[in-house]
Amino acid sequence: MEAVELLRVLGNKYNAEILRATNEPKSAQELSDELEIPIATSYRRIEELTEAELLELSGREFSEEGRRTKVYRRNIDTLKVSFEERQIDVEAEDRPDEENSLADVWRDLKAE
Repeated sequence: MEAVELLRVLGNKYNAEILRATNEPKSAQELSDELEIPIATSYRRIEELTEAELLELSGREFSEEGRRTKVYRRNIDTLKVSFEERQIDVEAEDRPDEENSLADVWRDLKAE
């Protein structure tokens, strides 16, 4: 994704808050409740962030109602933006695979 488009995605209302909140896997409903945003907005922003490859489907968990729901987690830790020589550059630092794997194991243990 081009730098300008990535910045546009990040500039949309709630997207940065969703990325901050998804250090651990969360469902659209959990994000809606935590960030106090409409559920439809939560789903739209999740789709936008997923398409931009900033958020990823982490798996499925059981909700409090006993339904399996999709949970999402950000797949980046850091974004660096630079403005040099009339160019905009955005560099994303991915989350280490080990951190993602450990989070998966911990989440599975908590579910048992």
